Amino acid sequence: MCDDRGADRASDVGMARTAASAAKSSPDVSRADPGDSRNRKVRFDIHAVIDNLREAVAPFADAAMFELRDRGYGTAFQQLVACILSIRTLDEVSLPAAVRLFDVAPDAEAMSRMTVREIDRLIGTVTFHEPKARQIREMAVRVTEEFGGDVPCDFEVMTSFRGVGPKCASLALGVACDALEIAVDVHVNRVTTRWGYVDAGSAEVVRRQLMEKLPRAYWIEINRLLVPFGKHVCTGNLPKCSICPVLRYCQQVGVRAHR
Repeated sequence: MCDDRGADRASDVGMARTAASAAKSSPDVSRADPGDSRNRKVRFDIHAVIDNLREAVAPFADAAMFELRDRGYGTAFQQLVACILSIRTLDEVSLPAAVRLFDVAPDAEAMSRMTVREIDRLIGTVTFHEPKARQIREMAVRVTEEFGGDVPCDFEVMTSFRGVGPKCASLALGVACDALEIAVDVHVNRVTTRWGYVDAGSAEVVRRQLMEKLPRAYWIEINRLLVPFGKHVCTGNLPKCSICPVLRYCQQVGVRAHR
């Protein structure tokens, strides 16, 4: 009678070599399933998470709105203009465009004297630059004529300007006015939902949930931390869970595969 064990061993070796070869040639992508890091989670501690995030984002560029403030462009008007420029545009593009515009027209009165074409020429690198140029000039005229050149630190007033939504108003209030506001952009929404800290929803839904449970001391800082964190670690596609400093707290909600 023929013994097939030798053939079986040879087949096993061949399969192992094939699998090893495939692993070397394929990207380092892991499937997120109940058998991996989800079983090693610890109770969510927002204070520990914030501490870890501060250290994790230190090597990366600051969120654009905060960097502009640190460069001296921190008025409510400048922050609103910069936020309009940032919509659907990378910080690496919108920040230099904002600086170019503010170097020519640093306040609402100066900007109101510019034409839409002049503004558009300075911000031409951002997405939807032509309608944004019209919105910015319209806002500059209103701020000059109705508010004496200064944007009131008022959510309702800010959101009355065309092109300014809740996110931009909240950011401007937090950064320029030191008001306790939470600005929810795509990064804040995605990361806090992945943590399992809030339920998935629109920016406004997530904002309301964060206002209910996030300690007020972190309301302004959460955007400053999660913008670079979301860009470089907890990315939209294939998040870098292998290097995430808060993985043990994160429920990885919705994560199907990661690096």
